[in-house]
Amino acid sequence: MADKPARRPGPVTAAAWAVLLLGLVLWGRGLSEGDGGGAVSDGAAAAQVLRDGPPAARPLPGSVPAGVAVPSVGVEGPVTGRGLDGDGAVAAPPFGNANEIGWYRGGARPGAAGVAVFVGHMDTRAKPAVFYRLGDVRPGEEVTVTRADGRTAVFTVERVETVAKDGFDAQRVYGQHKRGRAEIRLLTCGGAYESMARSYTGNVVVSGYLTRAK
Repeated sequence: MADKPARRPGPVTAAAWAVLLLGLVLWGRGLSEGDGGGAVSDGAAAAQVLRDGPPAARPLPGSVPAGVAVPSVGVEGPVTGRGLDGDGAVAAPPFGNANEIGWYRGGARPGAAGVAVFVGHMDTRAKPAVFYRLGDVRPGEEVTVTRADGRTAVFTVERVETVAKDGFDAQRVYGQHKRGRAEIRLLTCGGAYESMARSYTGNVVVSGYLTRAK
């Protein structure tokens, strides 16, 4: 894995989340089964795509998530449901809890048909946060989501990309890649770090689909 840059002088500003989360609000109605965004093009910069993945598993009954892990890069954290804040954007996890992963309650439940969306910080003022290594994930690796019903939904990563905040396409990012599947999105800040603005230029987006459950 490539070395990560040195720690930043402070937490990224709220603006680093604004485009990502606003896009989620605008496209939130497409996260549940029946309102998917259709096929996704391969035109995004810095995208890695899985060409021959395992077959998709049949979606599970809905159940709220308890934890998310990406074993290949050491990502693991508890999940809390997140709603919208006073500005109509999804409330980001608090900087004071760097290990917390937020699940958008307005979307699908992980393992059920539709798109389940998880967000987490990349870093804080003092240390890396839960999704610090999210950009190191590769297509074909697995994301596991433990659920309140005791089952674990296992997703195979099919796409990893860095999406610029300028021109963020909510439909392409949040829309279902294939209708009828149970899909997942993991998002955090990414791209270049702008020290003057104290924010990143883009967002890392990891997309996957349900391939088994245990």
